[in-house]
Amino acid sequence: MTNENPQRIILGDVEVIRVLEWHAPFLPTSEFFANADDEVWKANADWLAPDHWEPGTGRMVSALQSWVLRSGGRTVLVDTGVGHDRERPGMGPFHRARSEFLALLERAGVRPQDVDVVVNTHLHVDHVGWNTVDADGEWAPAFPNAQYLIPAADDFHYGRDNAYGGGVQEADRLLYEDSIAPIHRAGQAVLWDGYHRIDDHLTLESAPGHTPGSSVLRLASGGDRAVFAGDLLHSPVQILDPCLNSNACLNPAQAEASRHRILARAADERELLIPAHFGGPGALEVQRNGDAFALGPWATT
Repeated sequence: MTNENPQRIILGDVEVIRVLEWHAPFLPTSEFFANADDEVWKANADWLAPDHWEPGTGRMVSALQSWVLRSGGRTVLVDTGVGHDRERPGMGPFHRARSEFLALLERAGVRPQDVDVVVNTHLHVDHVGWNTVDADGEWAPAFPNAQYLIPAADDFHYGRDNAYGGGVQEADRLLYEDSIAPIHRAGQAVLWDGYHRIDDHLTLESAPGHTPGSSVLRLASGGDRAVFAGDLLHSPVQILDPCLNSNACLNPAQAEASRHRILARAADERELLIPAHFGGPGALEVQRNGDAFALGPWATT
């Protein structure tokens, strides 16, 4: 399911546009969250279904989406999806996936040449695929005027030398070759680590665990706050149980620590939580529930 009318919200002086490619059942929760108690899904079925869980099959429901931020006169694109017809062996629906992402961007009023900054929250197949396009048999940056902000630790990990070591599959090697290396060759890559300020409203912050360089993007404008949390969370169930890791987390203990930290700040500073793959409205508030966390109101346009 794609979104014909992009969702837009205003946070302070920043316009946020959601670009939704699809929203559909994905892997069984027992496969994606191997350590989750099956009862947690059933106990919360009244609000998990249909946007986040499919009771009949036990499959999680996931969104593939990106976010466009208009901030300080510039256009910032957060993550670029799976790409079009990419070789991603072993990656299920991502292998040779068909995509109309650029058309969806144009529908939201964004042309490739309009994008000033591309943020890759981390270097997984569903976050970097439209970094590049096929230009006469060669991969070239899809956004010719953009600076691409790439976490240095992930570039180190997934790069040709695999200096970090471990956790690299054939699809990871291919994605680096077709979606990251061309950005370096074009001179448009900016590697960062720890903390990086984009402008007066937007900052990047390392939140490792899911990958070595996983990051979040923080927005602060006027009295509004938001955190684009990438893949720190794949399901709202992880708000209720931050110890729950997906099968894609390379360092589960580190991912859990990052998740706790991000959720605590979101709750305490009233940051709107915007993960990469939440369905429904896609964003929500987080509240304290004693020593734990609870779901607050979902965002509205």
